[in-house]
Amino acid sequence: MKKSIYFIFAAILCFNISTKAAPGDTIWVQANIAQLSWNGNYDSTITFPAPGTSYRKIYMIFTLGKYVCPGSPTYCGDWDYTVDNYLMTPGGDTLDLGRFITPYANAGAPRTPWTWTQHYVYDVTDYAQVLHGSATMRISYSGYSGGFTGNIRFAFIEGTPDRDVVQIKRLWHGYFGYGDTTHHDSNVINVHFPYVNNTAPANTKSAELKFTVTGHGSDVNYCCEFMSHHYGVFLDSAKIDSYAIWRPDCGMNELSPQSGTWLYERANWCPGAIVYSEHHKLPGVTAGSPVNVSVQFDPYASPGGGGYGTEGQLFFYKGLNKSLDASIDQIISPTIDENHFRENPYVGGPVVHVKNTGSTSISSITFQYGIKDSAMQTTTWYGTLDSLKETNIVLDPLYQLNNMAGTAGLYTFVANIISVNGTADDDTTNNKMTSQFLAAPKWPASIKIWFRTNNEFIASDNSICETSWYIYDMYENIVAQRSHATINTTYIDTINLPVGYYKLVIYDSSCDGLNWWANSGTGINSGSLTVKQLSGANIMMHGYQYTGTYNNDFGCGFSQYFSTGIMNPTAITNISEDKSAIEAYPNPAQNMVNIEITGMQQVKGVIRVIDALGRVVTTTNCTSQNTQLNISQLANGVYTVSFINEMQQNKKLNTRILIAK
Repeated sequence: MKKSIYFIFAAILCFNISTKAAPGDTIWVQANIAQLSWNGNYDSTITFPAPGTSYRKIYMIFTLGKYVCPGSPTYCGDWDYTVDNYLMTPGGDTLDLGRFITPYANAGAPRTPWTWTQHYVYDVTDYAQVLHGSATMRISYSGYSGGFTGNIRFAFIEGTPDRDVVQIKRLWHGYFGYGDTTHHDSNVINVHFPYVNNTAPANTKSAELKFTVTGHGSDVNYCCEFMSHHYGVFLDSAKIDSYAIWRPDCGMNELSPQSGTWLYERANWCPGAIVYSEHHKLPGVTAGSPVNVSVQFDPYASPGGGGYGTEGQLFFYKGLNKSLDASIDQIISPTIDENHFRENPYVGGPVVHVKNTGSTSISSITFQYGIKDSAMQTTTWYGTLDSLKETNIVLDPLYQLNNMAGTAGLYTFVANIISVNGTADDDTTNNKMTSQFLAAPKWPASIKIWFRTNNEFIASDNSICETSWYIYDMYENIVAQRSHATINTTYIDTINLPVGYYKLVIYDSSCDGLNWWANSGTGINSGSLTVKQLSGANIMMHGYQYTGTYNNDFGCGFSQYFSTGIMNPTAITNISEDKSAIEAYPNPAQNMVNIEITGMQQVKGVIRVIDALGRVVTTTNCTSQNTQLNISQLANGVYTVSFINEMQQNKKLNTRILIAK
């Protein structure tokens, strides 16, 4: 299974715009430009490029903005509405290319003033066979107020795709009530997802079901918006996969804070975020195979209220076009891309998202990277990345990032794959990516952290506040912290830090920050966290509010990277000069995960598991090449596994695991 969306808007803009395609060139097609004033469809007839040209990637970029509605007072653009983007061709094909939910976007909120825009970027390369000639694009807007604008553009990047699509078939579509015992659909939502009989066309090597689903409405159990259920995927009457219809990470929304209840977990969607489609591989499908596929929801009955919006599409694929190939699909840090707002501005080792786009398993990737017009660094990542798998890779520290901290201006970061498995890969057009970024702040070496806890407590002790903060150094060591603090208490900690780069992390276990407007009147009081110079002046943090309605409204947590001064890069060992490597398996994992360390004569150190907030959740001594970790107590999500050598603490190996129970 995979996520179908990549946030690469800033990188797309770095491609040359051309009307005559050559490898790497980009053709832009403007589609809809609309004011979304009320519930309904907003159509635009457009002309895509003529067939016959091969495109490595095709992206659909939806730019959401605001306009001032009429009326006094104005009432617009404040709510979480569903937006679907449909392609309608003269041949009768109607396909949902991507869904997102608008944010709570009151103009008084710090992230959504009247000038605000947000980009939603969809990889629609698999739809290449229908993205040509004349067609109609439809924005289907579910809103019952105005205030939003919509702008759709397509970017066609010439080159060879990972694989070609033989055929696309739409199987199911619609919004259906779930478990309503008062209507004809009583507990029979599954009648809308009957088996669809197909035969895999010639040249088929594999097939996938793409299924998009979001829950809306509410019954007495808050289903379906605020209640988790599952669906199963059946192939020839055999259940081959299942999926939990739930987004547990809304409190980590990149577009935050918002003016509404943005941080509540929901049924596969978060306000202001893209809706992820799930891709289910259909095993054993080749040319001529019968493909009888169905989706079935778990049984559920209630007095009625909610339902699910769905879209199911079947894709038949040819074989992979490349043998040995890796692509950089995102730069997560450093970047000004608003879809990575929480991870920036950044110091340390740049983070890139890489995909194996060939048929051969990848064991090493050598990168060259740095600041444009400056000296480049080279490092090699070692691990295992199987065909069509993707991962985030943390590169070795880039000292230019640390040493430019506190400077003004917009900079350009460059990352380039120069070899895969020790040799040139098959496609160089997907090896390079750039991003624009702002430098991280430079802080004084001595600071004070004023921390006022609120009265929300942990489950095991009603005197201990659920909020805590940590400062991590460049090796993920905790160098300062205030955890297990008493509720309703003020702490003033003076921190003295050596020259280096650091990360301040605030963590809140109930994901409602230290102060959230919706807690007013509930008995939950307000807390705060402020970083100060020793003189008493506040040190500002990116996207963090010290005052006003949205102060300390950070959901599940907040991270701030900063530097305390220029470092000497020779003080750090380049771990990529040896063959040390770390691997975690199985991945995804459930209750146990095996950690294998290779390339070291003596293994002696610690293994740390770090969650998405940068919090160390487990620490295990490691003296063997093979260590088994019990992760049964950890929640679903993506974690970093870090091995730190006891003899050389600057020798750190990282990998990522996905926990999916």
